[in-house]
Amino acid sequence: MTLRSKKLLAYGAAVALLLAVFAMYTRPTILVALADQLWACFN
Repeated sequence: MTLRSKKLLAYGAAVALLLAVFAMYTRPTILVALADQLWACFN
């Protein structure tokens, strides 16, 4: 593998991960669960 193909693969993986995270934020139950976990950290 060349350096350029490694960079392209790394950027593609990063974009896929970001898209997956943004897709999770469109589901309200995920947001509620995340808020509950964050709130539990400080109790």
